[in-house]
Amino acid sequence: MPHTGTTITRRNSAIAIYALTLGAFAIGMTEFIIMGLLPEVAVSLSVSIPEAGLLITGYALGVALGAPFITVATHKMQRKALLLLLMGIFIVGNALAALAPSYGVLMFARIVAALTHGSFFGVGSVVAAELVPKEKRAGAIALMFTGLTLANILGVPIGTFIGQEFGWRSTFWAITAIGSAALIGVIVLVPRIQAAPTRLSREIGVLRRPEVLVALLMTTFGFAGVFTAFTYIKPIMVDISGFPVDSISYILVLFGIGITIGNIYGGKLADRSLLPSLIGILVLLAVVLALLGAVAQWKLATLIFVFLLGVAAFGTVPGLQLHMLNTAKEAPTLASTLNIAAFNLGNALGAYLGGIVIDYGIGGGLKAVPLAASLVTIVGILFTLWGYRQSRRRHHA
Repeated sequence: MPHTGTTITRRNSAIAIYALTLGAFAIGMTEFIIMGLLPEVAVSLSVSIPEAGLLITGYALGVALGAPFITVATHKMQRKALLLLLMGIFIVGNALAALAPSYGVLMFARIVAALTHGSFFGVGSVVAAELVPKEKRAGAIALMFTGLTLANILGVPIGTFIGQEFGWRSTFWAITAIGSAALIGVIVLVPRIQAAPTRLSREIGVLRRPEVLVALLMTTFGFAGVFTAFTYIKPIMVDISGFPVDSISYILVLFGIGITIGNIYGGKLADRSLLPSLIGILVLLAVVLALLGAVAQWKLATLIFVFLLGVAAFGTVPGLQLHMLNTAKEAPTLASTLNIAAFNLGNALGAYLGGIVIDYGIGGGLKAVPLAASLVTIVGILFTLWGYRQSRRRHHA
């Protein structure tokens, strides 16, 4: 285990991970909150709703660019110091968003906040894993990612309510306050962890290894299937299942409960048997997606499978992240951060593929999207089987 400046007890490590969880909650809230505030932002800044929607795209771009750039630029920093820097940038970005006098400034502020996203989850995963015994690493990563899932269930609805009642700027001030609390938590609770010194060229060299590239493909396609369907969950629920539009927020809460449960138990399973459990969860995900399309015309069955989709989708996250840490031990921070970028690439790829199915009416258009998502997930399963084979070869070498 890397050197730390304090003795880490089981209780101390759990409390330290909770500080990371709070940071993950704030970042997750920032990512998703704009979806619930588009009309208010559009009216306030005199732009159209589609233009306001580009604030989501701008954030995604910031994540994609910031993850590798910040990690490479700060690769010599001690990890606690890096976490503090990232939270500081995040706080500044959200405070600037709250003060933004124009659409352009708000877009800039969103990108600034997004720059920290991938690096925080990447570095946070490494720190969380190093705070616990080896057999509990996936569970520690899952605990940190619980902040992201709770941001969906609690943060976004509460933030949307605040924005609608007190103005959208109040929501960004609230996120700034949560980020500040997380910053204090990291200062007080997270021990100083110094990684073994490595050269940047060596870290980048590790990423050229075939097994690392396969791990990135596992993440990209394993998660692309989720967003092939989930991006279009509202039209599926309304146009196929027949749910009223005003019920969608409640359905998303059900999905959010599912992802929280999946994240926790996915971590427990990964700690017991990493790749076999990951393969099993991906198979479950493919089956759930296929059956979601088959039962979409029945409301009760649809609700059950939306919940199961959440369980299976985030059941993969701790295992995918831990597999990357195990595969690229010599460059954990850079590899972990790039794996977060791979999750976001999967999100974008899935949304694009689902859009193609709808635009070209493939297999009937919208009603075929869940089946298409299942097929994309099967590609992820094939890459995971490949990764499992590589892992067995390494262990027998």
